[in-house]
Amino acid sequence: MEAVNLMENRQSEKAISLLENYLPKADDEEKYTIAELYIQWGFLKEASNALQELLQKYPKESEIKVMLADVYTELENDEEAINLLSEIDEDDPAFVQSMIQLADLYQAQGLFEVAEQKLLIAKQYEPNEPIIDFALAELLFSTGSYKNAITYYEKILPITNEMANVPINDRMAEAYAAIGEYEIALSIFQDIDSENPDTIFKYGFTAMHAGRSDIAIKAWKQVIELDTYYHAAYYQLAKAYEAEEMPKEAYETAKQGLQVDEFNKELYFFTGSLAHQLNEDIESEKLVREAIALDPDYKEAVLFLIELLKKQNNQETIVELIIEIKGMGANDPLYEWELARAYNEIESYDNALKHYDEAYNSLNQDSDFLKEYGYFLTEEGRMETAIRIFEEYLKQQPLDVDVEEYIARLKQSREL
Repeated sequence: MEAVNLMENRQSEKAISLLENYLPKADDEEKYTIAELYIQWGFLKEASNALQELLQKYPKESEIKVMLADVYTELENDEEAINLLSEIDEDDPAFVQSMIQLADLYQAQGLFEVAEQKLLIAKQYEPNEPIIDFALAELLFSTGSYKNAITYYEKILPITNEMANVPINDRMAEAYAAIGEYEIALSIFQDIDSENPDTIFKYGFTAMHAGRSDIAIKAWKQVIELDTYYHAAYYQLAKAYEAEEMPKEAYETAKQGLQVDEFNKELYFFTGSLAHQLNEDIESEKLVREAIALDPDYKEAVLFLIELLKKQNNQETIVELIIEIKGMGANDPLYEWELARAYNEIESYDNALKHYDEAYNSLNQDSDFLKEYGYFLTEEGRMETAIRIFEEYLKQQPLDVDVEEYIARLKQSREL
């Protein structure tokens, strides 16, 4: 009690020192109490030492084994914990508890089937124990076996709406949504009276999948009201507004999101695409460039920006952009193709040829590329290569009569 008082008065060193000095003369019951205090205060190594000493004296005492296994787990010594728990016999009162703890340990190691086996053994001994049903439900939920998880969640609901701080209805709704039963999931969410932003966010997500973007918009607006820094809500709300053909509201929401989530490349790109829809192309370019600055190999954003610059007939900037991102390690055959096109437009034909050749190494199965490349080679007077490329194209597009006739003319002109 003196040690407890010292700890309550924030004199932890004195409290621990007092217990350590007392341990040698403490009786076994007191040693057990001291171990409990160590665990409570987070002094796990000391607790481990005290419990090991007791276990040597009482090797059959399962209560000590269970407690020590808990300590080993906290100390990330899973193997020792598994060994201890596996020693507990089937006829021991602590057997079911040992199976549940073993399941936790095996699940943490990714051995999900073994974990499920342990829980099913526990259920044979305690068929009506809600903790076992909950553990099975959570395990199955975590491995994507949502349908089976629902079965166990349904067993818990008549007893309690929440277990281990997990709302059961919330999990049920998520599981139904995960198997595509959005209407059922939506009805469950609608019955949940919660101010939890996570729950409301998932409600919105389910509503969106159920084709109820009106409910989704309302839910995500509520999430933002409850938690201004709930980053994902801004993106989803903006997407919902866009789906409802409300680009201005989508744009304003996405811009608000960037104020609280300034390192989100997807949000920058999406905001930029919305700006383009609203004919704010200067702002659009600026936002998409921010996305690319965060990830130079953000292919979707790079190709969007290239198309934007094409509409502005800004070929030099396209060249600068691609050279810059390539210098940062971003490589893609489509970048080579776009670079070739840009060089061709600014009449830098040698550079265009170089990048068409480079793109061909990867895009030789792309009929659109082959056709364009063939025409470029013809313009450059490289008839032999052009004919070969067009013949490769025709293998993929044998019904293109125009190209077939064009090759015939090329061959005829070559003979002349």
